[in-house]
Amino acid sequence: MAKRAAPEVNAGSMADIAFLLLIFFLVTTTIETDSGINRKLPPIEDNTEPPIIKQKNIFTVLINGRNQLMVEEELTELKDLRKAAIEFLDNGGDGSCSYCNGKKDEKSSDNPDKAIISLKNERETSYETYISVQNELVAAYNELRNRRAQSVHGKSFIEMQENYKDVNWPGNKDKLKEQIDQIKLDYPMKLSEVQ
Repeated sequence: MAKRAAPEVNAGSMADIAFLLLIFFLVTTTIETDSGINRKLPPIEDNTEPPIIKQKNIFTVLINGRNQLMVEEELTELKDLRKAAIEFLDNGGDGSCSYCNGKKDEKSSDNPDKAIISLKNERETSYETYISVQNELVAAYNELRNRRAQSVHGKSFIEMQENYKDVNWPGNKDKLKEQIDQIKLDYPMKLSEVQ
C-alpha cells in the first residue's frame, strides 16, 4: 500500500500576519510618560562665594514624617501658612520697601527682595502634604503680586498674565510684559526646597 502524503499548511502569509499584528499593537498602545511638577530653575551663576543672608530674612517651614507643619519653630496648621508667609514677605523691616504694607517689624524680613522661604521635609512626608504646603507658599506670593498689580495698574496680576497669553488681546503686549516683570521684581519668588 502506498503512503499518502500529509496535507501541508501554506505558511507563506504567516509572516505577513505577524507583521500586521505587530504594527497594530505599536499603533494602538500608549506609552506612559512620567509626570511631575513643572518648575523653572534659576540660571546657573558663576558666583563661587555664597551671599550673606541674615537669619531674620529666612522663613523656615518644616514638614515632619507625620505631616505636621512647623513654621518658624512653631506648630502651625496648613490653613494659617499663607497668612504667615504674607506677613513675613510683606514686612518691610528695614524701611527700604515703599510698597510694603507689613508691620515693619525689625525682627522679621527686611524687604521682599531679601526674603527667602526655606521649605524642608523629611523622607516620610506624604507627597500630598508637601504639594499642599508648596501650593500655599506660592499662593502667598501670588496674593502679594495681585495686591501690588491692583494698586499700580488697576487689575490683578493673574488678569495681566492671562491678557499677555491671549492672542486676541488688543493692548500693547510689550508694555504689559514690562509691567508683569516689574511686579515679579517687586515680589521675587525665592522658595528654597531642601530635603
